[in-house]
Amino acid sequence: MKYGKRLAGGIIAASALLGTGLATAPTVSAAPAASAASAASAAEFRGTAPSCVKRDVIKHKKYVKVTNRCGQAMHLKVVIDWGNDSPCLTYQNNEQWEWNWGRGSYGKVVTC
Repeated sequence: MKYGKRLAGGIIAASALLGTGLATAPTVSAAPAASAASAASAAEFRGTAPSCVKRDVIKHKKYVKVTNRCGQAMHLKVVIDWGNDSPCLTYQNNEQWEWNWGRGSYGKVVTC
């Protein structure tokens, strides 16, 4: 019985300590963006590719065809879950390419 009380006391102390740390953590404020255009261009190079990048996926054949229809050059790669991703390459407007993979499954197309 002592062991159960000691364990419960340790858990309560740890949660109180963590709760204090979270309550006293300083707030983070974002620096204002220089302009909306620079913020948009910075966001365009990270994360999931925008909807102007067309994806045609045939999962059972482990095949994807990607077409850049964004009106500008894009740095893109195909992410394969549990497998090898495509390299990050620059694709011009209206350029398309195909990617096949051996292991894993299609995840998404991202900017890089």
